[in-house]
Amino acid sequence: MEKNNILVRDLCKQFDSFLLDHVSFQVPKGRIVGFIGENGAGKSTTINLILNECKRDEGQIQIFGEDNTIMSVKEEIGVVFDECNFHDVFSPLDIEKILSGVYKSWDGSLYRQYLKKFKIPERKQIGSFSKGMKMKLSIICAMAHKPKLLILDEATTGLDPVVRDEMLDLFLDFIQDEECSIFFSSHITSDIQKIADYVILIHQGKIIFEEQKDDLVYHFGIMKCGKEKFASIPPEDYMIHRITNVSVECLVRDKEAIKHKYKDIVVDNATLEDIMLFYIKGGAA
Repeated sequence: MEKNNILVRDLCKQFDSFLLDHVSFQVPKGRIVGFIGENGAGKSTTINLILNECKRDEGQIQIFGEDNTIMSVKEEIGVVFDECNFHDVFSPLDIEKILSGVYKSWDGSLYRQYLKKFKIPERKQIGSFSKGMKMKLSIICAMAHKPKLLILDEATTGLDPVVRDEMLDLFLDFIQDEECSIFFSSHITSDIQKIADYVILIHQGKIIFEEQKDDLVYHFGIMKCGKEKFASIPPEDYMIHRITNVSVECLVRDKEAIKHKYKDIVVDNATLEDIMLFYIKGGAA
């Protein structure tokens, strides 16, 4: 039985000035996978290829064990981009009439329950909504046909911190049945850090790592020392280093082991954002 809702193998796509280069990863059932990287790293390109919005040059993309070009898989996917694509003249009730004709599994009572929960007026024109309300509506619409897979591309970007938190809780509820998955691209790394099970970092069209979130957050650390002390530290004790005006900072894979070995050196916790910036901006070890 297929254990992944998305499987990507050796995916390539060449544009004039950008190459998506042999990208491979998986999104297991019942898991949230965060997809991080700077603007232009290849996140949206990868998502468009998964959704078959553009054609891949090489590689394999499977959704629910089927090739992603098979139309029947689309019924089971909910997609949210960073902009609301509904026309301003429609109301949420108009949207329901349209989408209930598109999706066989549309659940009108669930949709209205979401509208009520997130304070979205049913009869108001979408043109009068704030950006945050539009994003909430997009997320609600993606979930109301009970998909098995949610693909979110910067979906929490326009939301204030309180509403973002509510939406993240909704995403956590969504995966509780162990069959559903979320593939969540965001530059708000704190959102990914809060809810993801796995994190994939893409940089300049290549996958840098695919790691369990807990391993990254609980085990990785940042060692800080003076330049003289740094000169005595063997390269195998750190992954990447960067030199500041006053000190050297090193990303380490096992902060507790480093604390134990170097009792006179400061070792701080590392956030996902710290780790991402080390890989993107730090010098190679």
